[in-house]
Amino acid sequence: MFAVFKAARKAIAPLAVLLSLIAVTACQPVATGGGPSINTKAPVPVALLVPHGSPNAGDDLLAQSLENAARLAISDLEGVNIDLRVYATAGDPVQARSQAIAAVQDGAKIILGPVYGESANAAAVAVASRGINVLSFSNNTTIAGGNLFILGPTFQNTADRMVRFAAAQGKGRIVVAHDNSVAGQLGRNAVQSAAARSGAELVGAVAYEKSQQGVIQAIPSIRSEVQKGADSVFLTALTEGALPLLTQLLDESGVDPETTQYIGLTRWDIPPQTLELPGVQNGWFAMPDPTMTQRFSSRYTAAFGVAPHPIGGLSYDGIAAIGALVQAGKSDALTGAVLTQGAGFQGVNGIFRLLAGGTNERGLAVAQIQNKQVVVIDPAPRSFAGSGF
Repeated sequence: MFAVFKAARKAIAPLAVLLSLIAVTACQPVATGGGPSINTKAPVPVALLVPHGSPNAGDDLLAQSLENAARLAISDLEGVNIDLRVYATAGDPVQARSQAIAAVQDGAKIILGPVYGESANAAAVAVASRGINVLSFSNNTTIAGGNLFILGPTFQNTADRMVRFAAAQGKGRIVVAHDNSVAGQLGRNAVQSAAARSGAELVGAVAYEKSQQGVIQAIPSIRSEVQKGADSVFLTALTEGALPLLTQLLDESGVDPETTQYIGLTRWDIPPQTLELPGVQNGWFAMPDPTMTQRFSSRYTAAFGVAPHPIGGLSYDGIAAIGALVQAGKSDALTGAVLTQGAGFQGVNGIFRLLAGGTNERGLAVAQIQNKQVVVIDPAPRSFAGSGF
């Protein structure tokens, strides 16, 4: 089920930048029976929770980008009237909780946001008993479930795409290298479960301390695992973290990227300087369709005079999903069962769908770095019946 947009504006899509994963110790949101009944003939109240007022540098810009993208999406909807109400969380779980309660008291039928995992968890718990679903901008899978859905791209989604592709290319004997952080462990688990579902084989996994010395000490172990017969190495590291050192030292240690495919679970084209690194040449990673990403960025920049925040498009995605379901005219449009309908939605990040466990699945392209340029070697699917799924 795809949102119906005005003809001049309907060809818009992907962008995905991996957010930092945050360990959350608060209680999980609980299942509440699905969601509210709405009148689709009247304006549908939607609350947008953004981190305005946060002490963190950049949060106000992020908040404005999320609001701008939501309003851009609303202007693109046809036959749907969304009453958007914006609430500032200051990036704080306590304020996110109180603002979520205020939003529901004001009549909100669904909540879009917040960004950060703990705030999203707090907001969802606060409104669970009212039967209100929360579409968070987080990608923290540990908080997903019940009335809380995450819109951010996940390691599992990326791992599923890349492991399937690797297996199809004869690169399905895998070693995964990861740091000992929560994100690193989730990345390892994602590759492991993806391999089990795709017919690939996890030859080994090597953990390392999140430091320069930790990476250096792990190289012999990674090389040893590769020598057991692996033909690909999955790396969970970020480009601003261990990735440059890992790829350099693996190559120098004798793990030949000509025979052992380097594969990333994060975007290797951000920042652009990463493309200059010798160690990432010919490496694979997943990304949304770059042509469609640029289309959204150009439209956003034309409308607001600045480029969108890297995750600003998630707000557009949330409105696109809500608009598509409301446009169908059914009173149960915002219940959990309908939000997770299998056909999915179209947003600036390409096709995506919400899953019953609160996570999401996105259509991703497979890209390779060739001569310091990004080349798409397997395009993003345009439907969930297409290749890549």
